[in-house]
Amino acid sequence: MTPEAIGDSMETPKKPLLSLRGLKAQTAASSLAIDHLEVCAGEAWGILGETGAGMELLARILAGDLAPVRAGACVLPRELGLVSFAGQQERFERELKNDDTDFLNRPDPGTPAGRLLAGKQTHRELVRLLRLEHVLDRGYRYLSSGEAMKIAILAELSRGVQLLALEHPFDGLDPASCRELARSLSRLHDGGLTLLFLLSDIADLPHWCTHLALLQDGLIHFTGPADVIRILMGGSGGRRQALFRAGTAALRGTDSQAGADEPLIALRNGFARYGEVAVFSGLSLSIRPGEHTLITGPNGCGKSTLVQLITGDHPLCYQNDLCIFGRRRGGGETIWDVKRHMGIVSNDLHRCHRINGNALAVVISGLFDSIGLYQRPTSEQRVLGRSWLEWLGLADKAALPFRRLSYGEQRLVLLARALIKKPRLLVLDEPTEGLDKANRRALLDFLEQTAAEQLSTILYISHRQDEHRPFFRQHLEFRPGDDAVPFRLLHR
Repeated sequence: MTPEAIGDSMETPKKPLLSLRGLKAQTAASSLAIDHLEVCAGEAWGILGETGAGMELLARILAGDLAPVRAGACVLPRELGLVSFAGQQERFERELKNDDTDFLNRPDPGTPAGRLLAGKQTHRELVRLLRLEHVLDRGYRYLSSGEAMKIAILAELSRGVQLLALEHPFDGLDPASCRELARSLSRLHDGGLTLLFLLSDIADLPHWCTHLALLQDGLIHFTGPADVIRILMGGSGGRRQALFRAGTAALRGTDSQAGADEPLIALRNGFARYGEVAVFSGLSLSIRPGEHTLITGPNGCGKSTLVQLITGDHPLCYQNDLCIFGRRRGGGETIWDVKRHMGIVSNDLHRCHRINGNALAVVISGLFDSIGLYQRPTSEQRVLGRSWLEWLGLADKAALPFRRLSYGEQRLVLLARALIKKPRLLVLDEPTEGLDKANRRALLDFLEQTAAEQLSTILYISHRQDEHRPFFRQHLEFRPGDDAVPFRLLHR
């Protein structure tokens, strides 16, 4: 019995909802070949694929956005729901296109989240379980990335789909939301919903999944019952080597931060709001050179909003008592004066990269703090940009359009963009979203060595417990709902 045939039954076979046989798909960025993949009604599948393995092509085929170059069979259910990174980007861009801020004389919050659901009353229990009651009237543009993910899942479920495919559904969710989403999906599966998880880490696979497939280098290697495939995979299901191979030598040559004492960030009684809705207030935070800071808290509590205040991307940064690199915000400095010493990676920055430039141009744009490259780089800058792509395992994709790379590859390119200028302050908001386990670990190892050599100060937001490394000197925890202690700052 071949691995591909594992799980074949002596019973009368069920008619599959999804059938992909002898399929080949290819773009300039990657390729995908599937000899045999069938998903039957009532099953829950996990497809595991490392960063750059071709998972985004499978998502595009499911979305009807990519036609295979060859297919013996490509049968998709009529009522197929898909939540993908690309789909969420399309929603974000539609919201920007319909932005009426100029006509309203105030920020346009976007489409109320509840309007994206077909029949809110039908899914009241799911809304409650996913803690979304308070966001249904909020504009889409004011949702956190985790809230947007949960709304996108509910929107697909509200259409009454037969099969729901989810690309990295737990990325960007706080631990409680991960548990609640997994429980909710388990209940829906018990009620007959067929599920397909597209994941990069087997640790994210719900334990109740019935079937599993491994995608490596654009090929499906094993398919079958989850318990059997787990045994076959053993400990070898992951990438042999991470794409991220940068060393701290790439950051050397900057002024050491050892001995410097003036705060890089000083926020006193900080506050933020969207319209009339308060996000947080009374927050004070000081980050000195070498005082690497971890920020945690549930989805929607204001972590990313705090980052936007610090980076100058929120209009209230000028109304706060906020000093960046020793200069008071609103004192005549430009946003470029602030950002020239920062390397930034965030979901907001990622969404805003709607440009048509190639991967190399995006990396080099970090030297100019621009989204897109609008001036001719020097030969030295081009060499440096290519070096960073080499260190991140993407040298062969330098000329490819950024938007055609997989989401994880795009994230690696944005990391190179942040690091290329050897910043004094690295602001990393969920930087490992879309990355597989090997690349997450490689990035955290790199940051740990960066901290040890005092090459940059790191401000890091993460929901993942396995990313809470010992090099963080302080930990700011958002505690919404606790009126007595809404924030807790722990020092190590």
